[in-house]
Amino acid sequence: MPAQWTADIVGKMHLHGITAIELSNQLGYNPKYVSAVLNGRREPKGAEERFRKALDELISKDNTKDVQ
Repeated sequence: MPAQWTADIVGKMHLHGITAIELSNQLGYNPKYVSAVLNGRREPKGAEERFRKALDELISKDNTKDVQ
């Protein structure tokens, strides 16, 4: 069963229009691996912090585009 934090990540991705491919590129991971983590099939140590940081960076990049 996926952890609650993965649901938070997926929800934020949806709200900001960020795809799993974009997140995987930001993380430098294979999209299939990112999917496995978000779906609870993998539970690597420190994943929550790495995924949240990568998503926040993508969101901030997107917000700076809107301002320009």
